[in-house]
Amino acid sequence: MTADGDRPAGPLSASVADLCTRLRGQVGPRTAAGFTEVLRRLEAPLQVAVAGRIKSGKSTLVNALIGRRVAPTAVGECTRLVTRFQYGTVDRIEIVFTDGTRQVQPFAPDGGIPAELGVDIDRVSHIEAYLTNAVLRDMTVIDTPGLGSLDSSSVARTQQLLGATRLSGSLDSGESESSEGSRDTGDGAASPTGSEEPDTLDDTSRGALVGAEAVLYVVTQGVRSDDHQALAAFTAATASREPGPVNAVAVLNKADTIPPESVEGADGDVWKAATLLARKQAAVLRPRVADVLPVIGLLAESTETGAFTPTEAEALRTLAALDDADLEVMLVSADIFTTWDCDVPSGVRVRLLEKLDLFGIRHAIEAIRTEPQITVGALHRRLLDVSGLEAVRARLAEVFAARADGIKAAAALASITALAHDSGDRAERQRVHDAIEMLLARPEAHQLRVLEALTLVTSGAVELAEDLAEEVLRVGSNADVSAQLGMPGATPDQLAAHALERAGWWRSFASFGATPGQARVAHVVHRAYFLLWQRLKAQGTGSGHVPPAQQGAGR
Repeated sequence: MTADGDRPAGPLSASVADLCTRLRGQVGPRTAAGFTEVLRRLEAPLQVAVAGRIKSGKSTLVNALIGRRVAPTAVGECTRLVTRFQYGTVDRIEIVFTDGTRQVQPFAPDGGIPAELGVDIDRVSHIEAYLTNAVLRDMTVIDTPGLGSLDSSSVARTQQLLGATRLSGSLDSGESESSEGSRDTGDGAASPTGSEEPDTLDDTSRGALVGAEAVLYVVTQGVRSDDHQALAAFTAATASREPGPVNAVAVLNKADTIPPESVEGADGDVWKAATLLARKQAAVLRPRVADVLPVIGLLAESTETGAFTPTEAEALRTLAALDDADLEVMLVSADIFTTWDCDVPSGVRVRLLEKLDLFGIRHAIEAIRTEPQITVGALHRRLLDVSGLEAVRARLAEVFAARADGIKAAAALASITALAHDSGDRAERQRVHDAIEMLLARPEAHQLRVLEALTLVTSGAVELAEDLAEEVLRVGSNADVSAQLGMPGATPDQLAAHALERAGWWRSFASFGATPGQARVAHVVHRAYFLLWQRLKAQGTGSGHVPPAQQGAGR
């Protein structure tokens, strides 16, 4: 169920969709049913899962990204389930059961998903929440149960969404996953006798529908082994070739809780400590993620969703008028803040803590003292600025939005390959394999090679000089041609000339002096520039003619 008018994200996704359509009549009923789900996914917005360990603040961050307090943050039934937040013309909730049936429910009076659903939770596959929020037109946000929970069924649901269950079966054997695996994930409908109807979707087929294509992974102060395992499973399941940081970004949440004295070089500054720690975590998590960014999810949620009210802003003004000594004592701890004798009622101070914590309260008071006439709206913006949310959104746009066509196509190809392997029909496998190889030879498929090059460079598997590494990142991370070429405002002729010059440089680098790994990346970047030059020339002259001396250069 996608928004009206949805189309594949770009030319490569459209080519994969055409491949699925052509192959549906050449494969068995079950594989064809899986291809139908892949087609639905290709027509939908990018599917971004917010995942991480239990109590890492995932749902709070989901609310901040959506701009509405809709995901439950307290422990309850819904926090044990995968919830997909997607665009819809009418706000509603659909409970999807493991047998494929659905039950529609309204949102709770407070605008969120009800804490209790009134159904047998063990029969629920996942929840689909439809919202009229514009941000969801381009990105479906998937809230997941926390990894590391004592509730094994909840963890299994997250692992399946991230692709872990796809790795558990033997692709070479052609055997599908067991019915026990289906029951463990809570997302299968496999018959224990194995006598399913031919068009019943198995786990792999269902994964093509509810699985994620990109992940925003939430960590706190420590990165653990299961974080690595979850990210490894996700990247392996969603990359058509080599897995890497092309569709995964991590955030260091609860950045305000990091003791600055615990991070060398922080100089007593909490945000600087969080930034330095995030850089260290980025090094630890590579090549699984593109970056780790600090964020204060609670502060972001309170400001973006309107939870922080004008009444509470006035309470902060009263606190700002207190004596410096009294205020400093109050801000030492939460207990002192709520019990200290002052004109702001204790209940109001409790609410301030729940929405801003001490870090946000301190920053708000500093802003009021610096600018006594500051409006509530301006105070909101100040708090949003220090939450780090805007930097996260910008990075998501850079890593995900610009690459959505390639990311969705890569994930779809991975699903198509898995479906063919799981069919158990060697002829069917070969037919699908040959069709994919033909697709990968097309010009629009080169972006998959570019994503591979990004993986090799950003992970450190291939070392390049800093300026060359930045050039690879620029070419692969942007959708706009002038941004890809690093020449904003340039004319088409200037862009074309620069693209051809850089294509020649990278070709020479690949042939002379590059290591084998560098040469591999250089050939990819060379062809990326060459294809850009072809496109610019075609747009400028109305002709796609390529001079004979260059015709073989891009191959």
